[in-house]
Amino acid sequence: MTETPMRTLLRLMAELRDPRRGCPWDVAQTSATIAPYTLEEAYEVADAIERGDMDDLRDELGDLLLQVVFHARMAEEAGAFGFDDVAGAIVAKLIRRHPHVFDGAGRLLPEGAPARDPEAVQALWEAIKVRERAEKAARAPEAGAAEPPPLAGVALALPALARAEKISRKAAAYGFDWAEAAQVIDKVREETDEVAEALANGDRAELAEEIGDLLFSVANLARHAGVDPEAALRAGTAKFERRFTAMAEELRASGAALAGSDLAAMEAAWVAVKRAERG
Repeated sequence: MTETPMRTLLRLMAELRDPRRGCPWDVAQTSATIAPYTLEEAYEVADAIERGDMDDLRDELGDLLLQVVFHARMAEEAGAFGFDDVAGAIVAKLIRRHPHVFDGAGRLLPEGAPARDPEAVQALWEAIKVRERAEKAARAPEAGAAEPPPLAGVALALPALARAEKISRKAAAYGFDWAEAAQVIDKVREETDEVAEALANGDRAELAEEIGDLLFSVANLARHAGVDPEAALRAGTAKFERRFTAMAEELRASGAALAGSDLAAMEAAWVAVKRAERG
């Protein structure tokens, strides 16, 4: 029987990890040492998506899949779990968290089953996750000793903006949230005023704290608006990069160099670039 590409990948990973005949670099790795590569590959997947490059996306997804296989292989060597356990766990989770799509055996519900809108599905998803965390805590060896913190489970390694959005989403699942986006805008204005006060006071520690509060409020605003704050910031940064490069070209075309231009000249070129973009 022909070996599937997935089974070939698993076999190759096992051979790379062979202590006698494998690759010394692969053999020397641990989950801790390759964790940074896992994060890097996830970012490169996001970058390919942002650029709309499907060929690159295919390659980057393969690189990310390799990271999953690598971690699973090391766990299997340690007797903890294997790749099939990883796949089985996510299959079970998908079925468990989609009771509006599948029955308990993973079969599609019949047509005409109660449909839910995306907002209701999100609320259901969060409620199921809260229940799962409580059940997991009850199964733990130290169950009953202490209830896990209500906002536990959001990875510390996430980018700060993405983690802020997830933390605020978990808090909202408990009902601790603004009713509408307009109220969040008021909070952003309030935090901006507090940043201005801290700046006027000259207290750097207070200023850092208030800027943190402002950024957290902006992450909340993005959540209420249905916008991914990480994607929005990447797009905003890319726009600035594009316009700054065009500004330098605008200056060069007028016979000036970016490094030798004053702020007034740069601002005039910047305005020209924005005007050109808008047609």
